[in-house]
Amino acid sequence: MTTASQQTAAPRVNPNAPTEETVLSVEHYTDRLFSFRISRPQSFRFRSGEFVMIGLPRENGKPLLRAYSVASPSWDDSLEFYSIKVPDGPLTSRLQKIQPGDKVLLGKKPTGTLVLDALTPGKRLYMFSTGTGFAPFASLVRDPETYEKFEDVIVTHTCRQNGELQYSTKLVEDLVNDPLVGEMVHGKLKLFTSCTQEQSERMGRPTDLIRSGELFKQLDLPPLDPSTDRVMICGSMPMTLEMKDLMQEAGLTEGSNAAPAEFVIEKAFVG
Repeated sequence: MTTASQQTAAPRVNPNAPTEETVLSVEHYTDRLFSFRISRPQSFRFRSGEFVMIGLPRENGKPLLRAYSVASPSWDDSLEFYSIKVPDGPLTSRLQKIQPGDKVLLGKKPTGTLVLDALTPGKRLYMFSTGTGFAPFASLVRDPETYEKFEDVIVTHTCRQNGELQYSTKLVEDLVNDPLVGEMVHGKLKLFTSCTQEQSERMGRPTDLIRSGELFKQLDLPPLDPSTDRVMICGSMPMTLEMKDLMQEAGLTEGSNAAPAEFVIEKAFVG
């Protein structure tokens, strides 16, 4: 007979605890940027453009987690992420050293405002990004729904140096051969890149290029119009806030999952 004192209670399992996923591939672009793919649990569901918590375990047993936009589309059977490397960053200083076969922690609750559902119907979709802020748009430009909802899709990506544009440039170039959206992107998708430090074909911050009208001139498109244009913004917080002011000056209203409108920003992103 077993007494109550001899019985050992089973450890409680937290249903919201991160899952442990396997690193499938890693690609380094510069000394500041890299991307990686991990396994995707069958139960993991998200909308293209959302972010999720990613991390690694610490010596004290508590996981170290940060918000990362999922760069792969919602239909992909693995999960891709695009990351900056911070030499003394608590997470990225370790994350940048991962190799295929290593384990990474994946949160269970994707969320975010950079989703098609948070925008009202329109003709043209702009996605303004700086640095690793391109990640959610890497997801959206590979999603058929983006092209079903908009006639034109314009993605801008601004970085300090030309090498930092490798990820976005190659991804968009390869889309014409994508079996799912290859035919849809033809004539619809445009990538506009610029640099702020190293000399390149296009120079300037996205906010300055919008303010001067140069961005629309080079794209051969009219200025922003709330009746036709919808906008998503992801980048550093100063860029995001300045871009938000520009959208409001153009007459666009900020939207959310609960109240879709003409433009959305990702407040959780800093990079």
